[in-house]
Amino acid sequence: MGRISDGFASLRSKGEMALICYLTAGYPDRARSIEYMMACLEGGADMIEVGIPFSDPVADGPVIQATSDAALRGGMRPRGVLDLVAEVRSHTEAPIVLMGYYNPIFRMGESEFTSMAAQKGSDGLIVPDLPFEESLHLRKCCIRDGMDLVQLVAPTTPDDRMRQIASSSSGYLYLVSRLGITGTGTGSDGDLAELVRRTKACAGTMPVAAGFGISTPEHVAHLRIHSADGAIVGSAILKRIMEGEGPRKVSAYVRSLKDECR
Repeated sequence: MGRISDGFASLRSKGEMALICYLTAGYPDRARSIEYMMACLEGGADMIEVGIPFSDPVADGPVIQATSDAALRGGMRPRGVLDLVAEVRSHTEAPIVLMGYYNPIFRMGESEFTSMAAQKGSDGLIVPDLPFEESLHLRKCCIRDGMDLVQLVAPTTPDDRMRQIASSSSGYLYLVSRLGITGTGTGSDGDLAELVRRTKACAGTMPVAAGFGISTPEHVAHLRIHSADGAIVGSAILKRIMEGEGPRKVSAYVRSLKDECR
């Protein structure tokens, strides 16, 4: 088992849900993005998703789009993201998952990318625009390098396909909690309850972590009540950073989310 699987197993033994925090690498700048990642961990985050800035983040809402654009203008590139991961890894043993679009991975080469990512301390990879049918070679590269390839499912994913995707995922299954882009509302509690129930039934023993629109302690509490294994929060954290909140305030916000995981 790797850090991700070990982390979920440890939390499950304590009756806790995982809190996974997403931040864009290089935003507001390289040094401060590391500072905010560490602040999230100090606030109780169990894992960090490190966003690889991309010029056309089609699944992301205006907050993550803006932070990606700023990071790119600041000079952050995929190899720089991997170097940033290495620095974060030198300060923590918490799982680190890279999240990025396929084009930069393709340009670097799947084998080279996963090899470098693993060497720098990454534990997993999420590629939201890569269908699982086309991910076989990347999955093999991840297995070779000891990384998890986390797959995504959505509310519109039929049960049969959801089971197929879950069987090809490792680490956890990323449940997109509602249709649309990142950073907006989650819909009704009843809809979310049924979606989590259906996804967990299809996922078997694979942990299910829900993201897209998770922003308040109440959202996190709903996920825990409905037996999700993890809550993923990204845009809400980045919005606070955009509005000028420092690491201490962000850490306190993360702590309020983690309190609802227990």
